[in-house]
Amino acid sequence: MQLLISVVNENEAKAAAAGGADIVDVKNPREGALGANFPHVIRRVRQFTPSAIPVSVAIGDAPDKPGATSLAALGASVCDVQYVKVGLYGTRTAHRAVSLLKEVCRAVREYDSGIKIIAAAYADAHIIGALPALESPLVSLEAGADGCMLDTAIKDGSTLFSHLGEDELWGFVQNCHEKELLCALAGSLGEADIPRLSKIGPDIIGFRGAACTKSDRIKGVVKRNQVERLKNLISAHVSPL
Repeated sequence: MQLLISVVNENEAKAAAAGGADIVDVKNPREGALGANFPHVIRRVRQFTPSAIPVSVAIGDAPDKPGATSLAALGASVCDVQYVKVGLYGTRTAHRAVSLLKEVCRAVREYDSGIKIIAAAYADAHIIGALPALESPLVSLEAGADGCMLDTAIKDGSTLFSHLGEDELWGFVQNCHEKELLCALAGSLGEADIPRLSKIGPDIIGFRGAACTKSDRIKGVVKRNQVERLKNLISAHVSPL
């Protein structure tokens, strides 16, 4: 499993990279679970992240507006990133989600076919009225995206596991892999979740709060030693090939 650490600026990116993050993810948690950061911040994160470490960018908890969302995706793409993540927040049906995601894929790939597009669905979709989370692998496949992520939209102390059981998450991961999609899990996860995550087997697990001072995703700051601890815990629970 690869470790993704979400950061808000270049200083946090440096700490994440030094701590062993496999992917540095740029977001703005003040604008939501997948809040979009500013282009100048994304460029500086890429500048100060070692070239061997890919940079991922969240473009927001997207409304059902394919034009605006595809334009945001293109804007992220020109910042020299390797992944673009779009939150399927405003789309309520698979048909609408596919329509939006297709336009994102087209906008990004016409600029750079090597950038991977990740569709992020929400484990608490039943609360916010979004696309049911477990439908996202089929949506991603039909739209031509490269992978799926599950996150939580509402940051109220609940976690990914508060909304979906281990069997459901295992099935989600298997569904992604059967469709040859990358699979990532996030959603207010902590150190104690790593053993369960290792059994479920996603390709990527994402953290922010657990890597921050006081475990605070908004006011906290990503620290190298906390990233190192997460990395070591993952390594301890992943069986060697």
